[in-house]
Amino acid sequence: MTEVDYLIIGGGLAGLSAAAALAPTDARILVLEREEALGYHSSGRSAAMFEAHYGPAPVQVLSQASEAHHRDQKCLSPRGLLLVGRADQAEIFEADCTALALNKISVAEACEMIPVLDPEQVSFAAHHSAAMDLDADLLLQGFAKTLRAHGGEIRTRAAVSALSRSEDGWQVRCGEDQIAAKTVVNAAGAWADELAKMAGIAPICLQPKRRSMARLPAPGGHDVSRWPMTMGAGETWYAKPDAGKLLVSPAEADPVAPHDAYADDLVLAEGLARYEEMVTTPVTRVEHNWAGLRSFVADGIPVLGPDPADPSFVWCAGQGGYGVQISPAAGRLIAALVTGAAAEFDAATVAALSPERLR
Repeated sequence: MTEVDYLIIGGGLAGLSAAAALAPTDARILVLEREEALGYHSSGRSAAMFEAHYGPAPVQVLSQASEAHHRDQKCLSPRGLLLVGRADQAEIFEADCTALALNKISVAEACEMIPVLDPEQVSFAAHHSAAMDLDADLLLQGFAKTLRAHGGEIRTRAAVSALSRSEDGWQVRCGEDQIAAKTVVNAAGAWADELAKMAGIAPICLQPKRRSMARLPAPGGHDVSRWPMTMGAGETWYAKPDAGKLLVSPAEADPVAPHDAYADDLVLAEGLARYEEMVTTPVTRVEHNWAGLRSFVADGIPVLGPDPADPSFVWCAGQGGYGVQISPAAGRLIAALVTGAAAEFDAATVAALSPERLR
């Protein structure tokens, strides 16, 4: 029998950020990850960027509150964001410029940044330098190190097979071990609703959505290291330098069941075609492809906090495409809500993130 104060189910950035934020309380904390490695699913498959103006208002609040942590941990490096659009995408382009607080630049300036852009196809361009590369693995390992430094435990290959309410908390079956926990934090990613059902808690109608990625050789042999991340108007594709290569995504959000995601060949080909349309260098080879799941509830805002029907069951789910960049602030919010400490965010933001809004 293992007895803990906080059992966190899910070893991605959602779960580990909450665990690290709770660690200084000296509570007994155990993180369970059913895969063989931490961050196996969404956290480890993200083309991670820090973009403070990306997402709905509550997400932007969490992103901006996370920036200091990212900088302190040296997780950020310069990248920049470039938006390009065709002549028939003027309205969509304008909306993206406003949402992302971009500065319009000339097509010639955009082509100086990305020499393979086709000036005959690109009619609009906008840019800002504030977008940063975000090292998701460094961030994740930092959270894990903090937890372990305070005596917390992480178990991998640790799948939960049963979860039931007891008089003073939860009884959890994991392999041959029986775990007694006062509080359960549900950070199970795409499987968060399945875990809730196991616990007898109403689900939040979480929908996992697939996003695919291809790694290409550097186009035309260019040095891509200083290229900004480039996005098509309406986020119909994006391209991002990575270790001398170019990552290109169709930026799809196709609803799927929770699973170990893989790229859909047709969707990937369509996305690469949208990218090819805007450049002068054709795609001749895909070195590798993969996919990850980003999970959303109906309003697209993360679900953070105790369930109103049972405050000892805490949601840390539905992070969508924002989970990496918001993780430090999201973890601190979870810690404040479960310990009764004062939250650093205004009441409206906390309410907008609370699972109570979905009941």
